[in-house]
Amino acid sequence: MPVVSASHKRQLAMLATLAPIPLLAHAQQADTPKPVPQVEVKGSGSDYDARRDDTAMKIVIGRQDLERYGDSNVLDVFRRIPGVTVTTTGRDTQVQMRGLGGGYTQVLVNSERMPSGYTLDALSPELIERIEVLRAQTAEYSAQGIAGTINIVLRRSVRKTQREAKLGYLASSDFQGPRASFDMADRGDKSSYAVAANAEHDSLSRPRVSTAEETVAPGGAVILRRSSAMPEDGRMNRFGFSPKFNWTLDGGDTLEWQTLLNGSRFSNHIHTLVSTETGSPPPVPDFVSAMEADYTALRSTLAWTHAFASGSMLEARVGLEGAAGRNLQVRSGNGIDGQPVTDDSVAAGLRERGITSTGKYTVKLDNGHALSVGWDGGVSRHRETRAERDTLRPLVPGVIPDEIFHVNLSRLALYGQDEWKLGAALSAYAGIRWEGLRTRASGNVFDATTIRSSVWSPLAQLLWKLPGAKAETGKARQLRVALSRTYKAPFLGNLLPRRQTYENNSPTEADFQGNPNLRPELAWGLDAAWEHYWTKEAMVSLGTSLRRIGNYTSNRVYFDGNRWVMTPVNEARAETRSVELETRFPLNTLIEGAPALDLRASVSRNWSRVDAIPGPDNRMEQQVPLSALLALDYRRGAWSMGGSFAFKEAVRARVAVDRWAYAWARRDLDAYVVWKAGPKLQWRVALANILGEDEGSAIAYLDGAGNLQKRRWDYPSGPKLRVTMESSF
Repeated sequence: MPVVSASHKRQLAMLATLAPIPLLAHAQQADTPKPVPQVEVKGSGSDYDARRDDTAMKIVIGRQDLERYGDSNVLDVFRRIPGVTVTTTGRDTQVQMRGLGGGYTQVLVNSERMPSGYTLDALSPELIERIEVLRAQTAEYSAQGIAGTINIVLRRSVRKTQREAKLGYLASSDFQGPRASFDMADRGDKSSYAVAANAEHDSLSRPRVSTAEETVAPGGAVILRRSSAMPEDGRMNRFGFSPKFNWTLDGGDTLEWQTLLNGSRFSNHIHTLVSTETGSPPPVPDFVSAMEADYTALRSTLAWTHAFASGSMLEARVGLEGAAGRNLQVRSGNGIDGQPVTDDSVAAGLRERGITSTGKYTVKLDNGHALSVGWDGGVSRHRETRAERDTLRPLVPGVIPDEIFHVNLSRLALYGQDEWKLGAALSAYAGIRWEGLRTRASGNVFDATTIRSSVWSPLAQLLWKLPGAKAETGKARQLRVALSRTYKAPFLGNLLPRRQTYENNSPTEADFQGNPNLRPELAWGLDAAWEHYWTKEAMVSLGTSLRRIGNYTSNRVYFDGNRWVMTPVNEARAETRSVELETRFPLNTLIEGAPALDLRASVSRNWSRVDAIPGPDNRMEQQVPLSALLALDYRRGAWSMGGSFAFKEAVRARVAVDRWAYAWARRDLDAYVVWKAGPKLQWRVALANILGEDEGSAIAYLDGAGNLQKRRWDYPSGPKLRVTMESSF
């Protein structure tokens, strides 16, 4: 009787879940039925561990980890994933693997990119089934993940009738407000459904937001020193809704329809007062701005699965997606003499519509191969408008009152991949993916332009299980190696040659303008890891990676004769290297009779170098040099509790010949307690940022006269308390 290898258990489990009865019926109704050999699967579903058993390098974060701290958005979950860091500056958030943000880390939802303008702080963990972190690329996903790929899988499985509601409140020095979620699921003989929803409201009050700028002459004398107070008040409302339905058809096929709807509404009021200690004051030292922003994103997907009697399977999906946004800013400012000098408004609108299609055909061959071929494509139409009016002064040169942009984006990817056993201890993965992108942009402020790019991505991974493995205990030692070709396509906003202006224009607060001549960054990557499992729940891993990146993109600052402007440009080449150490284990696997304490820890060290920029510190912008994580979880009776400590080292990077970027070090201490008050009721109390760490960043610019101009931003924060009542019924 043949035995299925560990690399095929996941596919067999998927077939059994999707259509166990229809598959049998399909085989019986075939015109020329063939005998189907019996297959024995050793081990249960709980024995399978994607981190240990898959040939591909990845880790999976399940529902238990997603719920543990009662987080209100998925970004808070990311902060506690080994090897992943999150950097927030104001309202800008970067998700980083290998310490790299800025788009080098690819984040997908159900294996696809979300529409333009989508932010992950709108996605609640209540809508998520699991999170997959791929440290090396596979052909099934887009190759736009130079640092790695994070795939967020929405709630899909329906195993039993479920009714659950959660009601909570967040209290902190800056954000406070209620939040609620609801989860309902049921299944019948041939159909099932699940509905998850969440909503939250926050009031925002940050009285201590500030900036400071300073200019130092070559001799060390301070010729300019200013400070700004920027107290901010505002409101934020978010909601999410994700229904899912499954049907098993009479012929054995299955249909799945799933929708994700997210929305947010944000408003704030900021009063900026600039105090000048040395030097001349800015043109507008007293500035008031108020903003209202709405955003809604929708994705709806219909999936069809057909399982053949031979064991092969065809999956196809078609999806509709759209996004709509509105942003209104009203700004007024007084000059040095206290008289009004500006009174303007900027109204911007965003609309995007698109259709996507993905599919995969998988066949299992007799010699142990699992071969797949597939496609991934889509078209979208993107439209933006911007209208600016000022009743007191003319607009900035290069900015017209009414701007309209149209972008048509087409993409297509074709791929093939194979996973096979080379022996009892050796398995391999090989794949190749071709991706083509075509972007056509037009508008009333620039000539129509068409940008085309295509990338071939060969990929390979190898898993070698060293002697001494014991399946019954989970003991194993193994080596992994991966080679990949990945790329990073330019952001749409970086391609469009439009101007975004700032009130007190300077080299450290320059206007931004896109560059339609940007080319994709191309990278070769090499990954290797050694893993040791001494039980099913205990492991230690040491990994290393290397990325060599061509067409590296950095930002260049220049004076155009009227204003200071920042624009993205392609440099020659960059290189990044990383070393990661990770472990997780129950304490009783090391100390007999120890309490039920689970430990998780990781350390990541990252280096990078940009060839076109002189050193020292000529590293890739925003790369975190060192990060570490330590987490403990304890269970006893009706109580469970734990805590985590995450550390990020300060960033100091020379990002151009004449410019430097900095970010503050950060230490995040979080804790939670859960009390199961009854069979259907429990209370969760969580504390985040217990140490009250602030966020901050700075830049410096060396002008042609040798003066060093510096500017810093400080965003104070404080501890956050979340209390949640969780009830099932």
